[in-house]
Amino acid sequence: MDPRLAPQLIDEDTMARLGRLADLTPGLVLDDFTTPEALAALADTEVLVTSWGCPLLDERVLAAAPRLRAVIHAAGSVKHHVTDACWERGVQVASAAWVNALPVAEYTVAAILFSNKQVLQLAADYRGRRAPYDWQAAYGHIGNHRRAVGIVGASQIGRRVIELLRPFDLELLLHDPYVAPDEADALGVRAVELDELCSASDVVSIHAPQLPSTRHMIDGRRLALMPDGATLINTSRGSLVDQDALVDELVSGRLNAVLDVTTPEVLPADSPLYELPNVLLTPHIAGSLGGELHRMAAAAADELARYAAGLPFAHPVRAQDIHRTA
Repeated sequence: MDPRLAPQLIDEDTMARLGRLADLTPGLVLDDFTTPEALAALADTEVLVTSWGCPLLDERVLAAAPRLRAVIHAAGSVKHHVTDACWERGVQVASAAWVNALPVAEYTVAAILFSNKQVLQLAADYRGRRAPYDWQAAYGHIGNHRRAVGIVGASQIGRRVIELLRPFDLELLLHDPYVAPDEADALGVRAVELDELCSASDVVSIHAPQLPSTRHMIDGRRLALMPDGATLINTSRGSLVDQDALVDELVSGRLNAVLDVTTPEVLPADSPLYELPNVLLTPHIAGSLGGELHRMAAAAADELARYAAGLPFAHPVRAQDIHRTA
């Protein structure tokens, strides 16, 4: 992983636990597998604990690591470093993506509830007026009572969002081609096609993976289907939305947006998304941040404990699922 990340990710308690579970050199954090120090370590390594900034585990690296049997990823997607060579070797892979899903879902639920309450607009209006005003008359149509929320993708994050929204009096719609109607019923949502979801939802929240097939899945036509005043929330990847078409809708004021991801990830300084009053823009922070990072390292230690005890991983990543997951 990135050496700068390690002290933020692994607290003292988790480092001590890792040391009890395995032989390790606590100060050895690698982001380059070609150095003499790295090659010496790889020669004896059975398990790698990885996170953001891990280099590719390709055939060359695996050749230098003949004893490698498992990769435990203390982050989300493993696609950035786990290669076909790992699957062909039979390396076991686990990921703490389920842990990283928790703060993303919390961010999303807060955004949904604030969006239906039009908190951004109300706050700006109040800041501008600074005087008594009949808010009920002006905003009597808002609120979360019986609003429709569309969830795009029953990913780990999408499912957690659905779970957290259960106590609220909302209609939950779901689009996911891999979820059968009976499974949707069990989740407490109504399965619909994406066009219907866009046209029927007061809030559309994107939780699908970044794949060639999902690029611009929310395009100009589908944005146009969304009702006036609806909100688009994107905590997935910027590529899932036609950003130019979205900007047009946002500049017009017809739609609102909560965007934690964009294309490019850091927008140019002159992007209108920084200034629009109907946009909440954050710098890809919905996932684990600050103390939330420690939870991912603790989850990695849990998986290492299972491996050491000869048990299967609790949260494995399987080669056959890679094509449809983040």
